[in-house]
Amino acid sequence: MTQDNNSSRQLDLVNQFSNSLPMHKVLFAILVLASISCLGKGDRPNFVIIMADDMGLSDLGCYGGEIATPHLDQLAQNGLRFTHLYNNNMCTVTRAALLTGIYHTISFRKKGINPRCATLAETLVANGYTTRMSGKWHLAEIEDKNQWPCQRGFEEFYGTIYGACSFFAPASLKRNNEDASKDFEKPGYYYTDAISKNAAEMIALSPKNKPLLMYVAYTSPHWPLHALKEDIDKYQGRYAKGWDVLRNERYQRMLQLGIISTDMQLSPRNPLVPRWEDAKSPEWQQRRMEVYAAQIDRMDQGIGRIINSLKNSGRYDNTVIMFLIDNGGCHVEYTTTRTGPYLPEKTRGGKPVKAGNINGLMPGPENTYQSYGYGWANASNTPFRLYKQFCHEGGIRTPLIVHWPAGLKTKPGSIIREVGHVFDIMPTCLELAGVKALPQLNGEKTYSQNGRSLAPIFQGKQRKPHPVLYWDHSQGAAIRKNGWKLVRAGRRKANWELYKIDEDQVELKNLATKYPDKVEILAAEWTAWRARTRAMK
Repeated sequence: MTQDNNSSRQLDLVNQFSNSLPMHKVLFAILVLASISCLGKGDRPNFVIIMADDMGLSDLGCYGGEIATPHLDQLAQNGLRFTHLYNNNMCTVTRAALLTGIYHTISFRKKGINPRCATLAETLVANGYTTRMSGKWHLAEIEDKNQWPCQRGFEEFYGTIYGACSFFAPASLKRNNEDASKDFEKPGYYYTDAISKNAAEMIALSPKNKPLLMYVAYTSPHWPLHALKEDIDKYQGRYAKGWDVLRNERYQRMLQLGIISTDMQLSPRNPLVPRWEDAKSPEWQQRRMEVYAAQIDRMDQGIGRIINSLKNSGRYDNTVIMFLIDNGGCHVEYTTTRTGPYLPEKTRGGKPVKAGNINGLMPGPENTYQSYGYGWANASNTPFRLYKQFCHEGGIRTPLIVHWPAGLKTKPGSIIREVGHVFDIMPTCLELAGVKALPQLNGEKTYSQNGRSLAPIFQGKQRKPHPVLYWDHSQGAAIRKNGWKLVRAGRRKANWELYKIDEDQVELKNLATKYPDKVEILAAEWTAWRARTRAMK
C-alpha cells in the first residue's frame, strides 16, 4: 500500500466515524489519524543495508584486522558490533534469507526467490518507502527478468545479475532492466566505485518526503583479485611475514577488542596450508593478500561516500546502517578450468585474460583472474576453522555493524554476543518501520518469516532467542540447539561432528563418539527440517 493509498484509507475511516459518532469524538478520531499519518511520513527510519562478498570475521579493523576500514570502524565505534550473527555459507542463499527473513530452503529456488516469499523491498515499497539497490543481485537466472530486482520490489537498480565478474568489465551489468555495459567502456571504470557512486546518487535523488531502503551489495572482495594500483601500493610488503604471523596478530587484536573471549583458542593451521616458510612463490603469495586488502580498502572508501550522501541529504541521524557479509573467506584456488560468462576472454583493450592462480603472475590488473586461496582465507576466518561453502564457524559467522544515531539506546561501541541470523534483518526493519509482513503476494498466501527482530537489542534489552537454527547448502549442514551444534563438512555421507558450541566456539573438541544419542536426536531433527522446508513451494 502506498502513502497515497494510506491517506485514502484514513479518509475513509474518518467518514465512517463521522456517520456514527458525536462531533467531539469525530474530532478526536481525526487528530489520532493525523498523528499516525505524521509518524508514518516523518519518523520512520531509513535503512541502508550493506553487504560485502566473501570475507572473514577478522578482516575489518574494528574486528581485529589490519586492513584500513576507517568508515566502518567509525560506524562500529558509535554503534553496535555483533559477534554471534550467522549467515548461510554461500552468496545466493544468504541473500535470499536476508531479503525474505526466511530460510533459504524455502525462500530460494533454482531460478530465483520463491514467489510466495515477499522481499523486504516488496514489503516496504507497498508501505510508502522508496526502494533502491546498487550492486550484486545473484538471485535470478539472467534470462528470467521476472526475478530481477525491479520485479522484486526495487524501484531503481544498478548492478550485476551474475554472482561474480570482472571488476573492470562486469558481465550482466544492468541499470534497472536495461543493459549498462557502455558504463565500463569509460576510462577508469571500477565496479566497486560504480556501486558506491550509484548508491550515493540514489540516496541524494530519493524523495525527501518518503523513508528510504537502500540495499548496497558489493562484489568486493570476491574473486577475481582486481584492484586499483594506488590501493594495492598501500599494502606493499604488509604481508611479507605470511599467514601464520597474520593469524596470530589478528587473534591477539580480537582478544584486545573483546571480539573473542579468552577461552577461545586459535584453531590449528588448516592441513592444506603449508607453513609460511614452506610456501612456494612467497612474493606472489604476498601480492594475493595485498590485492585482497586493497579491494576491501576501496569498498570502505565507497562506504564513506555513501555516509556523506546520507549526511548531505539530511537522512543520516535517522538511518539504520547495517553492514554484514554473505559468508566466510573463500579458500577456492581459482583454476583455468573454471569458466563462465562472467569470465571475459579479453580485456577492454583487447589483451587476453590469463585466468587462474598462476605462480608468478601478479594479480590485480584487468588481464588477470585469480583468488587468494587457502592460506589467506584461513587468516581471514581467524580464529575459526574452514571456509565459505562449509557450516563450521569459519564459513557462517558474519560481523554485523549497526549504526543509528536517532534510535540506538545502547552504549556507543557496544559488543553484542547474542546469537542471531541473517534472516533477522528483515523482521527488524519491518518492526522499526511499523510495517506488517505482506500476507499475500501476487494473489498467493506468503510464507511466514523465520527471523526474529533485533530491535529489542537496539534498545539495550534482550530479545527472545531462536530455540534452534539450521543450515544446509553446498559442503555444509548444521543444527544449533540448546548450546549444542551438530555439523558436518562435505556431502551427505560425511560424518556428523558434535560440539558444545557455547563452550567450544572454535569447534576443536568433537564429542560425537562420546554422545551418540545426542547426535542421533539432532540429526533426526535436522533431517525432518530439511524435508519439511524443501517441500514448501
